[in-house]
Amino acid sequence: MSRLLLNCDIGESFGAWTMGLDAEVMPFIDCANIACGFHASDPQIMRRTVALARQHDVRIGAHPAYPDLVGFGRRSMACSPAEVENMLLYQIGALDGICRAEGTQVRYVKPHGALYNDMMRQPQLLRAVMTAVKAYSASLPLMLMSTRDNSESQAMAAEIGITLWFEVFADRAYDAAGMLVSRNLPGAVHHDAETVADQALRLAKGEALTASDGSALILQADTLCVHGDNAGSIAAVQRIRHALQALPA
Repeated sequence: MSRLLLNCDIGESFGAWTMGLDAEVMPFIDCANIACGFHASDPQIMRRTVALARQHDVRIGAHPAYPDLVGFGRRSMACSPAEVENMLLYQIGALDGICRAEGTQVRYVKPHGALYNDMMRQPQLLRAVMTAVKAYSASLPLMLMSTRDNSESQAMAAEIGITLWFEVFADRAYDAAGMLVSRNLPGAVHHDAETVADQALRLAKGEALTASDGSALILQADTLCVHGDNAGSIAAVQRIRHALQALPA
């Protein structure tokens, strides 16, 4: 990939309950990770979000999760690899059906929340996720967390026959292994706009970050996750977008 793509978790409202500023953030992102009904969203919101993404020429990605509406998909569940594979196929297919009705299609997959974190720590779940993506369409890239050493996930993806997009975060601290520092620990989330923009630029330029143990950390970066749930985060996305556009081609 020639440049760092900005992606955002989006379409996460449910019924009369609104979450996020989807219309405000959409003009500044490249990729919309649209919830598929298991952790958030419903058919009406899915279709409205797909139409909004198409209006702004934003790539649409399926954002599947554990079936956990109450916990917003942030709680691990005791699902077998077969169950994970099938729930991904179900969710990707649901969103892709709505996309086709709107004259577009799902173009990548990014798992959500606890499923995203669990697959990074449990190879059997990562294999199930990759197998589901390949079974649906080998042309769909899978977005997953970039770490200090991506060799095992790269080898698995090559064996199964799918493309990976490695994802990084501008507003999160990293540990020595390149994993995100737990939100329960101080300093895990960067709130200062200058700090967030600086980390985004370092990632885009392939420069080293400083891990929580003080070591230098270089992460392979294809896409940067941004957030659009409040006015401050929208301003941060705009700042990152303008900073990336100022980089030499």
